Amino acid sequence: MNILVTGASGQLGSELHFLSNNYPNHTFTFTSREQLDITSEADVFTFFQKNNFNYCINGAAYTAVDKAESDFLNAEKVNTVGAKNIASACKKLEVILIHVSTDFVFDGNKNIAYLENDKTEPINVYGTTKLKGELAIQDRLTKYFILRTSWLYSSYGNNFVKTMQRLGKEKKNLSIVSDQIGTPTYARDLAKVILTIIETKNKQYGTYHYSNEGKVSWYAFAEAIFDYSNITLTLNPITTAQYPTAAKRPSFSVMNKNKIKNNLIICIPHWTDSLKQCITLLK
Repeated sequence: MNILVTGASGQLGSELHFLSNNYPNHTFTFTSREQLDITSEADVFTFFQKNNFNYCINGAAYTAVDKAESDFLNAEKVNTVGAKNIASACKKLEVILIHVSTDFVFDGNKNIAYLENDKTEPINVYGTTKLKGELAIQDRLTKYFILRTSWLYSSYGNNFVKTMQRLGKEKKNLSIVSDQIGTPTYARDLAKVILTIIETKNKQYGTYHYSNEGKVSWYAFAEAIFDYSNITLTLNPITTAQYPTAAKRPSFSVMNKNKIKNNLIICIPHWTDSLKQCITLLK
């Protein structure tokens, strides 16, 4: 297989790069913004035409959730227009697309895990632009996998786990929001699932949810990070109202993963087990 990975310098792209060493029979092309401007339809088509890809894993995204509120045009360029351009090239050149999306396509008003076909109603710019990207793909392709994920972290890049470890060493007291519930996802686990889709030549195309198992608040997630990292400090639970941000966050964004488990025949690790693995690597 000849596989393109966009967003190569991000958490998921870095994990895919690491795991690609286990697949010597496949050719991987890793691109960041400098090598491929996904916001240019002409650039994308030319790049695809030159390289004869079988799969495209689109991990490129504008993920600065709060900044997106005042930077709508750039968020839309990457998350919506970029997805549309990639989908158009995939259609013309018969490339299978695996696109990474987000739990933020939901409003968070549900109290049971979201299904793939539940109503999408994003409450911030980031979620809105990612949803429009999903719709652009669905309008153009039949051979695609959209994987919605949540609370992504890794030993690579910037993320909540590494931020907590840094703050835990700098501060004696820390306040963390305790009334937003979701599921952390180890980017390496997500990367393995994507590579499983390719390796098994899965043809059950469509939209899927993937995160680790379990659910937790940001506060309890931070608590576990400090526990597994052997960092001692005073941790205070606060409400979303006490910690205002530019972008609204869903209060509940746990996703139901039965569809991907059944279609791929996979066992998904619990978030605590994956967090321990990542922290071991960081040590």
